[in-house]
Amino acid sequence: MSGIKRIAQNKKARFNYSVEESLECGLALKGTEIKSVKEGVISFPDAFAEIKNGEVWLKGFHIAENPFSSVFNHDPDRPKKLLLHKMEIKRLTRKVDEKGMTLIPLEFYLKDGHVKVMLGVCKGKKQYDKRADIRERDVERDMRREFRKNLEG
Repeated sequence: MSGIKRIAQNKKARFNYSVEESLECGLALKGTEIKSVKEGVISFPDAFAEIKNGEVWLKGFHIAENPFSSVFNHDPDRPKKLLLHKMEIKRLTRKVDEKGMTLIPLEFYLKDGHVKVMLGVCKGKKQYDKRADIRERDVERDMRREFRKNLEG
């Protein structure tokens, strides 16, 4: 796809949660925040989205202050509003009300100059699920290694 530039990806989210569904959201940012996001100085290890009063807010998402801006800089840890349609918010509210479901940002990217968030409707994994994922990844890596070895000689 043209016009899309990935800024950051949350790799831990796919390890700690099973993603049931994902959707693209816009992000309401201030001018200095947009500059910092485009430079990639963001951090979101414990970020999550919360639905309050029919609006979706992203919390735990840190955007570093822009060193070249004046005194009108932004608060790095303020909650950011996610831009979604009303029907999408209602559907998300129903899903989040289910047991154990939460909204986790999976990746941030620029799409035609606009900052977008891939928001995942996730369910937390148990410890044995994580171990199974690690085992599956190791088996896959061993199979690829054997396949390469057989091709080489």
